[in-house]
Amino acid sequence: MKNELLPELGKKTYIMGIINITPDSFSGDGLLRERDYIRTALLQAEHFIQDGCDILDLGAESTRPGATAISVDEELSRMLPVVRALREEMPNVILSIDTYKAETARVCLAEGAHIINDIWAFRYDPAMAGTVAEAGATAILMHNRTQGAQVVTSELGGRYEGVRYEDIVTEVRNWLAEAAESAIDAGVSPDKIIIDPGIGFGKTIEQNLFLLKHIDELRELGFPILLGVSRKGFIGHTLNLPQGERLEGSLAANAWGVLHGADILRVHDVRETVRLARMLDAIRFSELP
Repeated sequence: MKNELLPELGKKTYIMGIINITPDSFSGDGLLRERDYIRTALLQAEHFIQDGCDILDLGAESTRPGATAISVDEELSRMLPVVRALREEMPNVILSIDTYKAETARVCLAEGAHIINDIWAFRYDPAMAGTVAEAGATAILMHNRTQGAQVVTSELGGRYEGVRYEDIVTEVRNWLAEAAESAIDAGVSPDKIIIDPGIGFGKTIEQNLFLLKHIDELRELGFPILLGVSRKGFIGHTLNLPQGERLEGSLAANAWGVLHGADILRVHDVRETVRLARMLDAIRFSELP
């Protein structure tokens, strides 16, 4: 299955740069704290593209453990000015919208976005699948078990505890298979589906590590895999490091992901991750003349 938007899937690692249009991102890079956040977002996007980023992922609601949900109106008031500014200043860039709300998705797709990155895999808003299908957009379906999970906060940030899985790899794989089937039934083309194991979402530190260890088992579903591990709590707690010191841990986790089946890396540190991915791809796809 070939995705026309991302035609080199399987031949190169795509890098997705995170632009947080929030005041409270766990990673400390929420742009709403800036006086002119739209201009700041444009500058960040320009730097990402210059550094080799393939996709920009815009999010207006924090999804860190314990974060407060916002309304569609608030989400759009933050998101739309940046979407419109990017479409005007960078018309050829691939835009992904990080939202689980169908109305936000509908408006942003109408404004020229290409991808909907749904942390609930279309299970939160029943209108989402039809919205994405009607627009002919690409969908990222992520596994999520945060509802009802116990959030524990510390100086290293929030984490989840007390989350039970009988077999986490099988359960995540089956959950994603069902989500993809539902999306296809709603009219989303199979070649436009990307899956995400949801590292950090409703999983303990140990479960995150184990799921990442076995990420290659998701390949059997037949869809490209997006991996989002950048600066996340399981890295901080494993290395006992605050979010500002997790670059090496993030690179190590991303390298493991690429070598075990990840096609797209969703990251904060674009320049360093692009160089990592290019080197790994050069080795993986090398051939003698």
